[in-house]
Amino acid sequence: MQQHEQASEIVKHVDLVAPEGANKVLMHSCCAPCAGELMEQMVVNGIDLTIFFHNPNIHPKREYEIRKNENIRFAEKMGIPFVDADYDVQDWFARAKGMEREPERGARCTMCFDMRFARTALYAYENGFPVITSSLGISRWKNMAQINDCGVRAAAPYEGITYWDYNWRKNGGGARMYEIAKREEFYAQQYCGCIYSLRDTNEWREKNGREKIVIGETWYEEKLN
Repeated sequence: MQQHEQASEIVKHVDLVAPEGANKVLMHSCCAPCAGELMEQMVVNGIDLTIFFHNPNIHPKREYEIRKNENIRFAEKMGIPFVDADYDVQDWFARAKGMEREPERGARCTMCFDMRFARTALYAYENGFPVITSSLGISRWKNMAQINDCGVRAAAPYEGITYWDYNWRKNGGGARMYEIAKREEFYAQQYCGCIYSLRDTNEWREKNGREKIVIGETWYEEKLN
């Protein structure tokens, strides 16, 4: 299925114009729930979108595979090309060494964004994409300024590459992210992604009398009237 065929079934909520009027965008995607709104709105606005999935931070491997396959499923449904990048686990752990107890939104997260965006920018440069962006910023759990700083820094070494720092939460984007997730019945991950996030989330759950996370058991559901 071509992107323009799927676009006819999507409601256009925002008018999008990529930086410098570019029409070709490489989007780093962290997961299907966060990416869904960006995918739909870029497609319905006629932007030539390709997804770049590079997330060696996601652990354990089963969690990684579920998140990746959900993103592939939706990309195939919408006719959007999907680049499955390497899952370089050891490199990620080496970079995270010494930051195991950093809090969410701290230095470890900056390292993680830098790593993923640097790979995204390199791929964009080597494959003729003038614009890169990411689905990470749509989540209310993330620091958008932190993410955008990392994106701009990743694009800077490459002439002709721009990081698109559009606020995907505005104009109802954050709410539609959940609407799409429920409609498509995406897998609903219960923590950010890395093993340290899983540890911290489970520690919080134990302190608050809640059960620990079980990988692969939570899914968004469409509420039926």
